[in-house]
Amino acid sequence: ADEYLAGRTPNPCVMCNNWLKFGRLWEFARQVGASRIASGHYARLVQTGNTAQPALLRGHDKTKDQSYVLFGIKAGLLEQVLFPVGDFSKDEIRQTARKANLRVFDKPDSQEICFVPDNDYAAFLRRYRGEFDTAGELVDTSGTVVGEHDGYERFTVGQRRGLGLAVGEPRYVVAIESETHNVVIGTYEDLACSSLEADRLNWLVDDVPRPLQCTAQIRYRHQAAAATVERLEPDRVRVTFSEPQYGVAPGQAVVFYEGERVLGGGWIT
Repeated sequence: ADEYLAGRTPNPCVMCNNWLKFGRLWEFARQVGASRIASGHYARLVQTGNTAQPALLRGHDKTKDQSYVLFGIKAGLLEQVLFPVGDFSKDEIRQTARKANLRVFDKPDSQEICFVPDNDYAAFLRRYRGEFDTAGELVDTSGTVVGEHDGYERFTVGQRRGLGLAVGEPRYVVAIESETHNVVIGTYEDLACSSLEADRLNWLVDDVPRPLQCTAQIRYRHQAAAATVERLEPDRVRVTFSEPQYGVAPGQAVVFYEGERVLGGGWIT
């Protein structure tokens, strides 16, 4: 709720992993004497070298890979985690579930926020926070008013559908200004972003090179792109892309990879 009302696009799945699945669950595991916690995420853990800490890799099924949402796991916890489905495709897991007579073998994949079952997160915000006024104007990149909206929390950077504009060329949300309530609309080229800054970093490797040459993924379905990561402060970096990327949304995670390995990540500011 805080993130949406600040004009950002949160990723509650990543936060759930950090605080619940690999936070509170691990605390509970220790209380009951368990030595491991297991999760159905499509990701892999592979032992490298002589270190006890395994490397976090993308799942075998690249169409279902969930390593992006796991970057926030504390590095020291990786040796206590199991990802038993990471070496299989989703179809193989469904076939195994069918053979085991599990009723969920054909359950549709979840797409939205799990605690908003009707998928209307804007209505959830009002149920959770009460009524608030976030209505404002749609403006183009020159500041000209081109329409109105009934709440900036209903938009995200890169969004094309649902803008309520009838123009010849497709238009996209370029920026959300919570202070003015303006939602800035532009062309696809206006979404081009050559760099970003991120904070609240979590690293899964030791001795990170400065600067770091890697690929960077800016959202769950984004194809990781070549980038250079430079430290600005101990907990803040600038990520510069070799080629401009489109739809960089503050509030989302940026995750750094070396090949298939997750090196770490942070939150786009």
